[in-house]
Amino acid sequence: MSRAPVTAAPADAQAPVARAAGVAPEVPAGAAMSVSAALDASAVPFRDRVCTGAGPGVVRFAALGDSLTEGIGDPVPGGWRGWAALLAEGIGGAGRTVDFRNLAVAGALSGDVHECQAVAAAAFRPHLASVVVGVNDTLRRSFDIRRLSVRLDEVCALLADGGAVLLTACLPDPGTALGLPGPLRRPLARRQQAVNAVVHALSARYDSVHLHASDPDWTEDRSLWSVDRLHPAERGHRRLAVGFHSLLAERGLALGAPPGREPLRPPPTRAAAALWLATRGTGWLARRSTDLLPELLALAAAEAAHRARGTSGRLDARAARTLREALDDLPRTPHLRGFVPHARMEG
Repeated sequence: MSRAPVTAAPADAQAPVARAAGVAPEVPAGAAMSVSAALDASAVPFRDRVCTGAGPGVVRFAALGDSLTEGIGDPVPGGWRGWAALLAEGIGGAGRTVDFRNLAVAGALSGDVHECQAVAAAAFRPHLASVVVGVNDTLRRSFDIRRLSVRLDEVCALLADGGAVLLTACLPDPGTALGLPGPLRRPLARRQQAVNAVVHALSARYDSVHLHASDPDWTEDRSLWSVDRLHPAERGHRRLAVGFHSLLAERGLALGAPPGREPLRPPPTRAAAALWLATRGTGWLARRSTDLLPELLALAAAEAAHRARGTSGRLDARAARTLREALDDLPRTPHLRGFVPHARMEG
């Protein structure tokens, strides 16, 4: 059976400032289908899929994900900026311009990226597409690495089949970033390690531009993090942007100057930090307390019991087995047809 290309009207241009927190990205008209449906409908082979409509010398860059990509922690007048917008400024150059769309939304889970953001991004037909998500999944009682791996695989397949070069990253676990005690930290670390393992596997599968951002120096350098200890500060966002720019430049996909490494704005004062923790910080904790906290306390109790019995290795073995099963459940080959590495960046 022949499979028709997925088409949709492109979204209006968006400035390189992320949408306000909690506002869902607009899905272009004609794009109201799930990623699964889009894959079932299929796309034409990559070699026959030349992106058109943006004009010569234009690179389309779509950023998908959660608050990290939305830019929280890097405020600018009118909203958030973040690493993806900083990176967009350095992709152009040599007569090439960048059409950047930030579809990321604070609080997004892998399911949100799968069901909404990916379809909107595919309609945009990007040359570059960043898919950085998963930390919020680890903070939910419903965490399921098998479901997450299937979702991310389908998102990557849909975007790569449209000709996009993918950008992915492994990230620090939130328990370490928050400085939680061991019994609370270790269960979250196992979850994030599983997410990172899936992302590593998919980055190899789709020849993505992959940034390692889970090394200890990320969590040990407090200047990289905002007051909430979960989101990068401006310095952290700049470090992410510089890292991706370097990797893209190695492939000849970033022609402009790299973003500056040093922040242009002073960090928040202690008074401002205390005010944030007393208002928005406590609100975040209250929301998570009804979802994650009971589960996390149960995980911590199991962790402590296993450590007391000297059987902590069983928890590691169980997590490794579940991860292995999740990766084994993925299709043996990517869902897309005609995929070749290093997509051409043509207008």
